[in-house]
Parts: sequence; C-alpha cells; structure tokens
Amino acid sequence: MDKLMKAHAQVGVPLEEKRNLRSIPVKRRPDEKFPGPVIFYYQFLLSTRFTRKTRNWGTNVRPESELINEVVNHILKRLLDQVFRRNDNKNQLVGVESRVEEIEYLLGVQSKDVYALRIWGIGGIGKTTIARATFDKISSDFEGSCFLENVREESQKPGGLGCLRQKLLSNLLKDKNVSLDIGLNFRRLSRMKVLIVFDDVTCFSQLESIIGSLDWLTPVSRIIITTRNKQVLRNWGVSKIYEIEALEYHHALELFIRHAFKQNHPYVGYEQFSRKAMKYAQGVPLALKVLGCFLYEREKEVWESAINKLQRILHPSILEVLKISYDSLDDKEKNIFLDVACFFQGEDVNLVMKFHNASGFYPEIGISVLVDKSLIAIGSYNQIRMHDLLQELGREIVRQESINPGNRSRLWHHEDIYEVLTYNTGTEKIEGMCLDMSKVKELHPNSNTFTKMPKLRFLKFYSSLFNGENKCKMSYLQDPGFAEVKYLHWHGYPLKSLPSNLSAEKLMLLEVPDSDIERLGIHYSKLNQIIHAACHKLIAKIPNPTLMPRLNKLVTLNLRGSKSLKSLPSGIFNLEFLTKLDLSGCSKLKRLPEISSGNISWLFLRGIAIEELPSSIERLLRLGYLDLSDCKRLKSLPSSLYRLKSLGVLSLCGCSNLQRLPECLGQLSSPITFNLAKTNIERIPESIIQLFVSGYLLLSYGERFEFVQKPPFLERGCLALQPFIGLFSKGFSMGKGHIVLPGNEIPKWFEFQSVGSFIALEMPPDFFNNSRVQGIAFSAILAFSDRHVDCGTWFSFSFELKVKTTKDCGTHDTRLFQSRVNYVESDYLHLGYYQFCEEDFNGFWKCNCIPEAVHFNVFPPLECQCCGVKKCGIHLLNTPNPTSMEDPSTCFNCHEED
Repeated sequence: MDKLMKAHAQVGVPLEEKRNLRSIPVKRRPDEKFPGPVIFYYQFLLSTRFTRKTRNWGTNVRPESELINEVVNHILKRLLDQVFRRNDNKNQLVGVESRVEEIEYLLGVQSKDVYALRIWGIGGIGKTTIARATFDKISSDFEGSCFLENVREESQKPGGLGCLRQKLLSNLLKDKNVSLDIGLNFRRLSRMKVLIVFDDVTCFSQLESIIGSLDWLTPVSRIIITTRNKQVLRNWGVSKIYEIEALEYHHALELFIRHAFKQNHPYVGYEQFSRKAMKYAQGVPLALKVLGCFLYEREKEVWESAINKLQRILHPSILEVLKISYDSLDDKEKNIFLDVACFFQGEDVNLVMKFHNASGFYPEIGISVLVDKSLIAIGSYNQIRMHDLLQELGREIVRQESINPGNRSRLWHHEDIYEVLTYNTGTEKIEGMCLDMSKVKELHPNSNTFTKMPKLRFLKFYSSLFNGENKCKMSYLQDPGFAEVKYLHWHGYPLKSLPSNLSAEKLMLLEVPDSDIERLGIHYSKLNQIIHAACHKLIAKIPNPTLMPRLNKLVTLNLRGSKSLKSLPSGIFNLEFLTKLDLSGCSKLKRLPEISSGNISWLFLRGIAIEELPSSIERLLRLGYLDLSDCKRLKSLPSSLYRLKSLGVLSLCGCSNLQRLPECLGQLSSPITFNLAKTNIERIPESIIQLFVSGYLLLSYGERFEFVQKPPFLERGCLALQPFIGLFSKGFSMGKGHIVLPGNEIPKWFEFQSVGSFIALEMPPDFFNNSRVQGIAFSAILAFSDRHVDCGTWFSFSFELKVKTTKDCGTHDTRLFQSRVNYVESDYLHLGYYQFCEEDFNGFWKCNCIPEAVHFNVFPPLECQCCGVKKCGIHLLNTPNPTSMEDPSTCFNCHEED
C-alpha cells in the first residue's frame, strides 16, 4: 500500500478501528482467524514535497464524521502552513533558492545516517534566513520538527536553556504538557524521524544542555546549526560546514532595490548612488536591507550625504549585529582584531604573527580564533583578509573610545593624525598610528610629540604615491617615545639617525626608505630581530656585512629610492638569510658587486644605472623574481641567465636600450613571465616563442616586435587553437599560458564575448564525460583612461567552475594568474589558456559530476581609476575534431554582466 501511494503521489492517513468486536457482525469460517485491527486509508492528492508524516487517529466509537473533520483540518493546516511559508519566501528572499538546494544536498535527506550540518558565516550574512528557508522546505518530510531561534540570546536568560529544551520537546512530540521525565521524552523521540534547527549557537555547552548528544536520534534525523563559531559541534565529531558567502552582485542589487525603491528597478538618476551603496554593503544581506530601508523615499542629497557618512561611521543596526562576535573575544584576541582592522588588512599573515608575538598577544591561537569566528580569513596568497564591514566595525569600536583622537588607541585617518601631531594632543592611550603622507599638508611635529605616547607599538608613515614627497618635517626627536615600538616604517625619515632608545630586542620591523640616515642609534650587536632595514649611507660604509653576525640575520633589505647610493658592499649578496633585496630608484648605482653565493629570491633593480648584469648572477640559484624595469642604460643580458632554474618573472619594461634577448633563454625549464613593453626589442627568439606553446611563458609585448601587427594565432580562426591543443596531446606538465599585446578587439574565434569583466556559461550535463573538452581559452581588453599614468596595477584573471555532484566536490575556484598592467599608448589585449586537470579540480572526473556553470572574471583592484575592463571572452578548447567546432554555441548558453 505504501509503495502504491508513493507511486501515485498520495499521502495515507492510518486510522485504527478500536470498536468492540462483539458488536461487529462478521461471517467467517470456524477456522478463519480474525485479521486484527482494520486499517482504513483516506487518500488525499498531495504533492510528494509533503511526504508522509505519520499520525494515528482512533475512532474510539465516535461518529465517523468527527473523525473525518479532524483529519481534514489537520491536512488543511499542513497545506496552508506550507503555502504561506513558500509564498512569503518567494516574495521576500533573494539568492536563497540555490543555497537551500546545496544544503539539502549536503544534508543527504534520503540517506540513513544521523547528520548534522554547521551553517557558518559572519553576522548579517544570512545564516538564519537560509536555515529557515531550508527548514520550511523540508520539515514536512519529518515526523517532528523544531526551529529553535536565538539560542545565544535565550540561553543568557535565567532558566533559558531549560525553556529551550521544553520548547524543543513540545514541538517535536506535539504535546504542550510533555513529561518532566527527560529520559522518557528522548526515548519517545528515538523512534521518530526529526528535524531540528539550532539558530545562533555560540558554544558546544548550549547544545549539550538542550539535547545532550546525538545518540538518541534515529539514523534518518537531521540537525542544522547556524553559528559564527567554527568550533561548534567539533566535540561531536561533526566536520561538515556550509560557509555562507556574500550575495552575488545581481542578487545583492535586487535585494537592495526591493528595500530602497519598493520596486524592481531604481529611480532614474539614482543608479550611481545605488552602485555606491552596493559597494558599501559588500553583498551582506543585513547591510543591504538596513541601508535600503534607511534610504527609502529620500532625496538624492540625503543619499549622497548618508553614503559618505557610512563610509566613516557604521550604521547602528549593522554595528549591533556584527559586534556580537567581537564581544565574545578575550582581550588579546580583541587587540589582534583591532590591529588588523586598523593597520594590517591585506598584509602577510607571517608579518602579522611576528608583530603580535612581539606584542605578547599569542597570535597562534588568537588568529585561529578570529578565523573560526569568521572575523578574518587567510587568502590564497597568505594575506590577512577582513570583510569591509568588519573592518569598519573595528574602526568604529576604536572611534567610540573617545571623541578626541588623541585619547584613542589607534589612529589611521589622516585628518585625525594631522590634528594630533600638529597640536601635540597625543596621550599614553595611543598604541598605533598609520599615516598616508600624500593626503596631508606639511607636518611640523614638536620634538617631544612622541614623548606623550609611551605605549606606541606600531608607527607607519608612508606615501601611496610612488614618488611621494616626505611631508613630515622634524629637526630633532627626543629619545622617549619609541621604546615599545615593534613596527617602524617611515618613508623619508627626516633625521640623520634613529632614536637611541629604539629597542632592537623588541623591534621586529624597521623600514625607512628614501631617508638620509647616516648612523644607527642602536648597536649592531643587537640587530638580531630586524627584518627590514633601509640605511643606505651606513650600508655603503660597511666593507663586508657578512662579518657582522647580527647584521647577517637580515631577511629583507630595502634601499629603495636611495638616490645617493653609488656602490654596495662586496658581500651584500652573500648574507645568509637575505631573501629580498630592493634597490629600486637607486639612480646613481652603476654596477653590482660580483656574486659568489646567495639565497636571494626577490631582486628589485628598477631604474638603476647599470649597463649590464654580472654574469655571476647565475649563482643566485633561488632567484625567482628579477625586476629590471626602467633600467634605461641596460644594453644586454648575460647568457648565464638560463641557469636560473627558479626564475619565474623577468621584467624588462622600459629598458629602452635593450635590443635583443639571448637565444639561450629558451632553455629555461620553469614557467616564466616576460614583460618586454617599451623596449627596443624587434625580434623574439624562436626558442622563447616555443616556451609559450609549451605553456611556460607569459609574454607582455613591446610595440616594435616584427610580428606584433599580425600575430599568427589572431587571424586563423578556430584552427589557431592548435598550438594550445598541441600542449594537451604532448602532455606538458604546465597547462596554462598567457600573452599580452596592444589591441582593442577580442579575436572573433572567441564565440562567447561580453562587455565588461564578467561572463558565464551554462554547461551541458555531459561536460566531464566529453573527453574532447580539454580546457579554456580566455581574453580581456584593458582600457586606460586619459590620465596617461603608469599605474603598475595588478589585475587578477580567474574562472570558477561550479559543479553539482553526488559526492562532496563542491565549487572550485581557480585563479589563473596575476598580471601587472602598465600604461601604453593603446589598450591591452590579454590572451591565455588553461588546461583542465584532475589535480586542480579535486578529481571531478571521478565523482559523477554534473557541471552547472563556468564563470570567468577579471578582478581589478579596488579604487583603480587608471584602467578598466572593456570586454572579455572565453572559448572552450577541444581536442582536434573539426565537426565538433562548427557550431559550439549550440552546446552552451552565455550570460553577460557588466
């Protein structure tokens, strides 16, 4: 009977007949046994979405009409609840449906294992909304269900955990007067299929007090927990996590417009304001709703003023929600969070760890806690990342310390710092200061300005302009004030020596580029923890720095902009721990010393006066990045360069006297990026071109190349993909390449093209089963503004493959490469390819994947105004099969987005 009802999309309601058998006249043979209770099935045509939730009704010798009325009312209530819930969700929710489907898949509703899932993310990101939508959709599949809201808040009330337990049992057992015997109640539930959602859980003890453990649940029950704390449920061995990310742009815009305009599109003339609001909210649903409601029916002037204000002061409703996670931190974790928010966004995590170790904040555990609570993240390049709203939260917390900037712990806004330094209003409260000197007038601080800041740990004076002027003028500096400084970066430090009380034992970073320091105020014997030093006049006087054991501990030496530096000590490359040497802008440096050994990985020689490199550079076996940009006297490169097996980037941009490349560079065995823009090189050696075909070369073209007018792969149609496909069949280990040249049109054989920086393809179901699809070719046009600046900006090119599978493969995001963009007298055309490989996609080919889409994105940096993305395009690379390439658009659907 059960199978028949499922086959016909019907729901059966079992009725148990309990009449006295003696009152029922039954004719039967003497040997016939009575079959037992009679089961009547009243069938109702319901969708299979509302699968059976069993309840037995006994007639108890009452009129059958009453029984039917009760059953009908029960079914009607279930139907109306579902209809109201779904209509409400349909009208109010944006970008939720796909996430609910992903959670359903992770929960494995049809499997027979007790399953708990953590929905994790920052406050306001939509955890509760998505959990509620999931609950509304699948709760009817269970015999009992309960959504426990605000566990954190309710548990803080007197007897709150007991009330939550009572509510849980009442909802699951459908009995307002449940037994006080907890064991009995859980034994009853152990025979039921239940769904429980615990909303806003902050610690494991809350769950333990409410339900004890998972042991009493049946194998088909499910639990969902929304939390900001990644550690919740690890004690139960539950490792599955669904991380909520910010809304995609089009969903975020739709949600904002609904609340700000109460319609499906913005008012005429409000488009630019809407974009600014979107940038502020950063895809966080709470921020989008709050900001939209706040701006509803307001004039343009109010919109502009409100958005400008919110860039400095977080909206109270958003602050209140985000601050919950901050309040749960201990004092040392709070200090790390505030330091990151004010000073370290985007910095290398190792630098942040060293600074906070020197500050005594135990960052190994502290940073781990911040990651678990979704307050920070560690990016793919080991950089500390923090959501813009969380960064603003941290800064707002600091602002609320005092109305007077001099009484705050951290200063980062140029106006506040200018006020404190100009009027000498600093106090012992100040622990850190970060000033962009390009944004202020000249500063003339008093000699005792820093004397009032004895707790100063962090000091950074920098210029966001490449050749920024030092605007902080100071004739002398009294000793007190820097005793506790761990991080000191001062562009154009104005004095001849550092303060004598600067503690080398506590100092972990010293960087003073473009300064005229002639002597250090600290003894060499104490230079054991310094990572950066930039004291060119002093360094030049040291005959052999390797003889000084403490100086030999240097890891990075930054001499950038030292215009009076004419020579280097002979042993400078031989420092044992030196891995990064920056001599950019040392315009009087005409030669480099001979190199006998060294561990340098990064060598920056931009704009120095050398005519040639020493052939002994081949001894820098670990050299991976060599920047010779704007070395206008450079005439040739040593043939020994090909022995640099680790070399990955060689930038020769602006080397106007360089006319040829050594043929032997084609012998490089590692993937390499060449930047040859603005050189006089007219011919690229064939051996180097072969590196591109082999997937080993990223080439930035100059304007004088012989074949730049008609690169062969731009005019041969789809067959021009043969060099790309060749590397697949030959089995090269590197499956990607990239080339850059002047141009403003994407080749026609890129059949999927879009205006702007984003393009998406819906994939056919047999994408992974089709062995002909080997990879992706991509292109983008970068257009420069009329400002004619050399911005030196990095652009990231990436694509994302979204898959849906029977196994846990998830979404894969691959960053193809980064490319530094320099101004030329035309737009840039970027061309490249990427070969799909099993390792990159975590074995998608082996786990029965059903692909959904490929997204290609070009990510310019924030606030980049010198250039932007005009067009982009992608082409699916196939193995040679002419018939398959006649009409590829029949297999894929293309979507555009600006």
